Amino acid sequence: MSQTQQNPKGDSPRKDKPWLIRTYAGHSTAQASNALYRSNLARGQTGLSVAFDLPTQTGYDSDHVLSRGEVGKVGVPVCHLGDMETLFDRIPLDRMNTSMTINATAPWLLALYIAVAERQGVDTTALQGTVQNDLIKEYLSRGTYICPPAPSLRMIGDVAEYCYKHIPKWNPMNVCSYHLQEAGATPEQELAFALATATAVLDELRPRVPAEDFPVLAGRISFFVNAGIRFVTEMCKMRAFVDLWDEILQERYGVEDPKYRRFRYGVQVNSLGLTEQQPENNVYRILIEMLAVTLSKKARARAVQLPAWNEALGLPRPWDQQWSMRMQQILAYETDLLEFDDLFDGNPAVDARVEALKEGARHELANIDGMGGAVSAIEYMKSRLVESNADRLGRIEAGETVVVGVNRWQEGEPSPLQAEDGGIMVVDPGVEADQIARLEAWRADRDAQAVQSALADLRAAAREGRNIMPASIACARAGVTTGEWAEEMRAVHGEYRGPTGVSPSPSNRTEGLDDLREAVEAVSGRLGRRLRFLMGKPGLDGHSNGAEQIACRARDCGMDIGYEGIRLTPEQIVAAALEDEAHVVGLSILSGSHMPLMEELMERMRSAGLGHVPVIVGGIIPEDDAARLRELGVARVYTPKDFELNTIMMDIVTLADPKAVAAE
Repeated sequence: MSQTQQNPKGDSPRKDKPWLIRTYAGHSTAQASNALYRSNLARGQTGLSVAFDLPTQTGYDSDHVLSRGEVGKVGVPVCHLGDMETLFDRIPLDRMNTSMTINATAPWLLALYIAVAERQGVDTTALQGTVQNDLIKEYLSRGTYICPPAPSLRMIGDVAEYCYKHIPKWNPMNVCSYHLQEAGATPEQELAFALATATAVLDELRPRVPAEDFPVLAGRISFFVNAGIRFVTEMCKMRAFVDLWDEILQERYGVEDPKYRRFRYGVQVNSLGLTEQQPENNVYRILIEMLAVTLSKKARARAVQLPAWNEALGLPRPWDQQWSMRMQQILAYETDLLEFDDLFDGNPAVDARVEALKEGARHELANIDGMGGAVSAIEYMKSRLVESNADRLGRIEAGETVVVGVNRWQEGEPSPLQAEDGGIMVVDPGVEADQIARLEAWRADRDAQAVQSALADLRAAAREGRNIMPASIACARAGVTTGEWAEEMRAVHGEYRGPTGVSPSPSNRTEGLDDLREAVEAVSGRLGRRLRFLMGKPGLDGHSNGAEQIACRARDCGMDIGYEGIRLTPEQIVAAALEDEAHVVGLSILSGSHMPLMEELMERMRSAGLGHVPVIVGGIIPEDDAARLRELGVARVYTPKDFELNTIMMDIVTLADPKAVAAE
């Protein structure tokens, strides 16, 4: 039977409808982001994918101490209804499909979105879009959590229940395995950890609705996945997701209607594999990874957003995002891909790989179920991710995994794409002050009594276990700010500190470490005690993968390690360095806020009498900034091109060595 789909007249192939074409975007201010959105929509983008800055994601207003240096850096700051209204100015929400990458503050941002729709005169029951709203993966990989797991799961349920009753076309929860792969997950782990999260959410939702309505609610759960460079395996992973989700809904939850068992997902292809070295090669990587989620009709994404070629260097420019969007448009509109049924049905190699992935995922799911489910297994899953990521990096260091331009064929011509402005966009440092001024004006102009009344009702709803969405929407209308909303959640439920995944005892890793261990022993002898290395994550950046791998490798080399996880102030890090008598301090900052955070930290180090302690820093740091950091006294600056961890370890040993210091 021909795989070509014929229309009823039989005169030409019938094409499937293309997926939603998006770019993940947002920066600087709501006004600047609005201009970017409208420009992208005019160029053919068919949906919005909103990136929020870290203070917004973690529930802080732009003037909070932890927000310093973070405002507008990795997304748009949204502190109140005024910001949200500006963000969607002249964008009709009744005709838009909007994805919001927001988790801990998902109830709040959805409440603001609903309030903006009301101001536009839109029937809110017609709203279409998605809030990510996946807190479990935040504990494992990205770090933008606020409250502990149990109340967080309840808030996920609140959003889903509210949407089911009031916004039926909205996806209230987007199980996000994307960041699991970024944190090192194998395909089997990505399948299992994401599906375990989904079952935890469904278990929370089942008692909230009549049994006959549960299939409809289950059918609104969507997924957001990652597609890596091994695109055949990634395509098979997506087919495995389809089968396993159908299996879970039918066998575990008794959902009989196939239309409610469809695996619905959006995707951003892998940013982890994008390289700072020879960054023009990333264009090919992005294209190949997109094929994994589009070639197989059975497992084709419903929405695709692609990173830009230069994301390993910094913030992409509008042109860079346009280039990635054109890649999608060419595949969807110029090729004949959408004229055919699934190209891989009946392929024995594909079938065998899919079955192997499903079996591995089922085994891992059984382990998690045996621990009481995803919420109970957070520490286990976190440690597994750190181990898998260590294995991945070890293979790259050893050359077993080839990365073109990184560990093989490193020589090449300079990229002309970087010639004019370094190939990235830089956020104006004045953005933060302007945003704070607007925030202060907003607070001054609102009805203070209405704000306090709305917050009191929100607090009561959270304490009494009522659904917090109606009270959150009332807060949005009254002018409550993001920080005020989140502070009520912290006051009622407490604040969570996630596991680091770094065990206190050395691992069994030995290859290539003998010389380093001898060097650590020798320097420790000269220091009179074990070399103490303090690893810190200042600011709100929760992408801790690099910090964890540095801490693990330092531990395996025999160093005494201090690592307390994410979201620390420079003041806290300096206090820890003083208390621990650290020999070397290492900082990891991936959000672009390295300059203000490091300026404060270096000043505090000198004031505390620690000016002699070497400080090293790693992150996505342009060379001009790296030079400025060295002028501040930073001893070493590392960027993604510095992938050989053993070289970094030897630098730490040398910096701590009193003999080397004396020689200088």
